[in-house]
Amino acid sequence: MRLMIIGLDSAVPDLVFRRWRDELPTLRALAEGGMWAEMTSTHPPITVPAWASMMSGLDPGELGVYGFRNRRDYSYDRFAIANGAALRAPRVWDRLSAAGKRAILLGVPQTYPVRPLNGWVVADFLAPSTRVDYTYPAELKAEVERVADGYVLDVDNFRTPDKEDLLARIYAKTAKHFRVAKHLVSTRPWDFFMMVEMGVDRIQHGFWGYCDPLHRKYRAGNPFEHVLYDYYRYVDRELGDLLSLVDRDTAVLVVSDHGARRMDGGICLNEWLIQEGYLALHEYPRQPTRLEELAVDWDRTLAWGEGGYHGRIFLNVRGREPRGVIPAEDVEVIRQELIDKIVALTDPEGRPIGSRAYRPEELYPNEIRGVPPDLTVYFGDLAWRSVGSVGLKTIHTFDNDTGPDEANHDWKAVFLANRAATARLGAVPGRQPDFHLTQVAPLVLRLFGLA
Repeated sequence: MRLMIIGLDSAVPDLVFRRWRDELPTLRALAEGGMWAEMTSTHPPITVPAWASMMSGLDPGELGVYGFRNRRDYSYDRFAIANGAALRAPRVWDRLSAAGKRAILLGVPQTYPVRPLNGWVVADFLAPSTRVDYTYPAELKAEVERVADGYVLDVDNFRTPDKEDLLARIYAKTAKHFRVAKHLVSTRPWDFFMMVEMGVDRIQHGFWGYCDPLHRKYRAGNPFEHVLYDYYRYVDRELGDLLSLVDRDTAVLVVSDHGARRMDGGICLNEWLIQEGYLALHEYPRQPTRLEELAVDWDRTLAWGEGGYHGRIFLNVRGREPRGVIPAEDVEVIRQELIDKIVALTDPEGRPIGSRAYRPEELYPNEIRGVPPDLTVYFGDLAWRSVGSVGLKTIHTFDNDTGPDEANHDWKAVFLANRAATARLGAVPGRQPDFHLTQVAPLVLRLFGLA
């Protein structure tokens, strides 16, 4: 029994299963011979923690990982990047390795720092650079560098106005990644292979507005109008070449961790909190500035926020934060007040945008580890991003504070299983009911008879 999992970060079900189905012959053949479904992503639907949830079967609360940056404790300035060191729970390859199965991991998020495995690891984009030891065993690094002619961990600075250069770098990175994948699959004995290609995510963030007629930045006939379509077709060809190296009895899954959608704009979360009287500064900045670079008046602050594809709000609670001001008995009153105001937010023309805000206990009913946000916020149900910087003097913005970005994430993710995987699971081929991505890990273990 061998299983190959191809992860396409941010691949969109509507594009794969409907709009471009006939133009993606490799993915179409997998769907027609096996089974397919749309998965629901995690809260929040972002790379970290979604891939870890998919491969462990645990939600972000159980993992204690709520995004790329997580509070270490209840201080105001101690955050940690959630690389692999943040995860304690075993993922499927840990279970398989312990059972004597040989595994290959390539670019799977949160596999840096690398850990010993019964197999081989090429770490993900959270490795700081290729100068560090990003492979296991360490001597694999030289081989990877040679095969790739210089390995690339990620598409750096993908929020850039230089679109020609960005496009070239996305294709170059993807080509190197698949070249290493084909090499490892061909030269190593393995039972489990998994790779995650980040190029889909990067190209959607960089070019969605050029390709979607409903995006406010779209201009018909622009030179990048077909960039997403062309890239999906390119990845489909690379995937076909990779699958040609395995036999028909190899089980194959193609998955994404979330989808993507057009971004209508940004809500300046901390500007809004200042305007509503929840956040106080000693001095308002003269230009847009990250909140952590400003002097917050904590003695007069009830709440502050973090930006990103979703928003995170933290309350300044007496006895919990160093200079907390909200009495414990008022926490729920303040939270509900914030929720009501967030739900009522409108666009610049006064139209409701359909925002939602959730308490951690609503999102993570099983367990809440670490320090979760007091509220997780989805502006416009992900049509608007959260902008954390202060100094724009507005609640609404159409420019991203971290660079040009055309897309936000979406809730639905791709799931495809080939004929061999479908038969081994005893499933009926064809469209399956939607399910949550945390159900993928149990499916993998079932394929190996370990669940």
